[in-house]
Amino acid sequence: MSLAIRPAMNADGASVLDIWRKCDLTRPWNDPHKDFDRALDCESAVVLLGERGPLPVSTAMTGSDGHRGWIYYLGVLPEFRGHGFGRETLDACCDWLRQRGCPKVELMVRDGNPAAGLYERLGWDLQPVRTYARRLDEKEL
Repeated sequence: MSLAIRPAMNADGASVLDIWRKCDLTRPWNDPHKDFDRALDCESAVVLLGERGPLPVSTAMTGSDGHRGWIYYLGVLPEFRGHGFGRETLDACCDWLRQRGCPKVELMVRDGNPAAGLYERLGWDLQPVRTYARRLDEKEL
């Protein structure tokens, strides 16, 4: 069993967001519609959609800042897990970045996400770094 993985288009937005929600990847402070739209409007980013026949079953957002690649929103619908679709989707992200000359990729995973075990089994290394964030779309106090 394998997936057909392709870049998502505007018309795929509802399917992609449905996967993100069912995989518990959305958060109240991030607007997933805007995240999807921004990725589609950016040359250095893509949202990949994995399909099993006509069914959308996996997705991931990936992009490069010119120094390294990043992978976000990687999810496989719960009923399709355990078939290697997460690995296929992850590999497709890495291939997309590699084709653009990206030398390194990092994957952000929230604490408590059960997928962390998958990444470790696939040979991804936990990095000894902290990630700090700051909202730019809100007025500072």
